[in-house]
Amino acid sequence: MTIRTREPENLVRDHGLDLRLLHPWPGLDTPFRGAWCVLRPGDVTDAHAHHEREIFIVMSGRAEVVCKGRRHALAAGDIAVMKGGVEHHVVNEHDEDFSYYAIWWGPDMSAEFLALQPDPTP
Repeated sequence: MTIRTREPENLVRDHGLDLRLLHPWPGLDTPFRGAWCVLRPGDVTDAHAHHEREIFIVMSGRAEVVCKGRRHALAAGDIAVMKGGVEHHVVNEHDEDFSYYAIWWGPDMSAEFLALQPDPTP
């Protein structure tokens, strides 16, 4: 078993929020990427779109994700799933931190992961 903590003291400011890339790390290859994300009160992430699909798993707080111009409320325990190619951003207009784990994946990441796997045929 390998455990990697979220290491809140090692968050970096980028894309309008504090984050830490957690997946992959040396010795652990995956067909997806993941980051621990924290929006402080008043934070707004950069609006962006990408070809990968993405999931937000909300750990604490409240915020709104804006997708295709519509605001969707998120709170602790919620999961948001976005298709690739859709512009989105997250807004925290509340008085507490909003923390979530973002996971994204696409065909390129899967192909890269599979290329690193040993050949299963003897």
